[in-house]
Amino acid sequence: MEQVNKNRLFLASCLALITTAMTFAIRARLETVFGPEGVGLTLEQLGYAFAPAFFGFTIAMLIGGPLVDLLGIKQISWMAFFTHAIGIVLTLMADSMTTLFVATLCIGIGNGFVEAALNPMVASMYPEQKTKMLNRFHVWFPGGIVIGSLIGWLTMDVMGLSWESMVATLFIPLVLYGVLFFGQKIPVTERVQLGISNKNMFKSVLQPLFLFMVFCMFLTAASELGTTQRIESLLKESVAAPLLVLAFINGIMALGRMFAGQVVHKLKPSGMLLYSAIFTFIGLWLLTITSGGMTFVAAAIFAVGVTFFWPTMLGFVAEYLPETGALGLSIMGGAGMFSVSIVLPIMGHLMDNASASEALRTMSLLPAILIVAFLGLNMYMKKQAKTSKA
Repeated sequence: MEQVNKNRLFLASCLALITTAMTFAIRARLETVFGPEGVGLTLEQLGYAFAPAFFGFTIAMLIGGPLVDLLGIKQISWMAFFTHAIGIVLTLMADSMTTLFVATLCIGIGNGFVEAALNPMVASMYPEQKTKMLNRFHVWFPGGIVIGSLIGWLTMDVMGLSWESMVATLFIPLVLYGVLFFGQKIPVTERVQLGISNKNMFKSVLQPLFLFMVFCMFLTAASELGTTQRIESLLKESVAAPLLVLAFINGIMALGRMFAGQVVHKLKPSGMLLYSAIFTFIGLWLLTITSGGMTFVAAAIFAVGVTFFWPTMLGFVAEYLPETGALGLSIMGGAGMFSVSIVLPIMGHLMDNASASEALRTMSLLPAILIVAFLGLNMYMKKQAKTSKA
């Protein structure tokens, strides 16, 4: 019987996530192409045009989550590949808010299918190291943003090439992950391995701890991705090349996630989340009052904060709520991206009518709420650990 090639599948998964992440960085650079100084869209209109990247992701996660168990990880992975391909082609053809909206929707759906299929695949391949390996997998979200940011800066700002040339580079990781997945045996999800029924899976996502984590996912994702997605507009008055700040932030995130295993061992997931919220709050607040070189200091603190948010939220659910299965991970990812689709137009409205500092100040309220929430979670998990030992 053909064996599962974990190394090849993990590499393919990382390249799929790089494709996803590069779309975030490249879309951030497209903000000036389609914005007031380019095609002529307002920042609020751009918020609506880019929002499908996030609610399209949510739709794909909520559809793909239950279908992962029904159709299999392989089929959902190929759905990601083809929707990615369509989205990239449509982006190259975009010339208005409507066409940009449709293209972004397709890419968002492709991104959602990547997470819907590959988060449970990584969890099922490494059942004893879920949080560690999910963090290692998610190294390539910030890693891909670094790659995309540098490509955007080099192609358009240094080499003076067209924005279409920048977007076309997305085909490179797309083709690579398609080739690596082709013909491979892919494992079933952990929920299927454990024999947990569909009824119990759907019932488990209604338990209070899971619903609490979904609420927190709204705030963690919005804090991270709402800020980084609009970095070009938020920091254009503070630094000469905001895209390099984006690369800097995500470089720190990639390094942090690479060594997440050691941090998990010391702090446990709930402790990691509490410290993350504290650093995120401080970083966002500092970004409202800094400029020039000090912007990078504030960005570094913010980066340390958001590094572990996304993968540790998923790791917590996979580790402590495994009965929620692929559906639970999909709901978490979908909730996170949906929250970003809500905050992008709000941020755009604030920047159009007030200032970037006001938008950042408003965003800093989210990690402030999370500090309180994760303090409570930390106390609850410590109490549960003592009860289980007694």
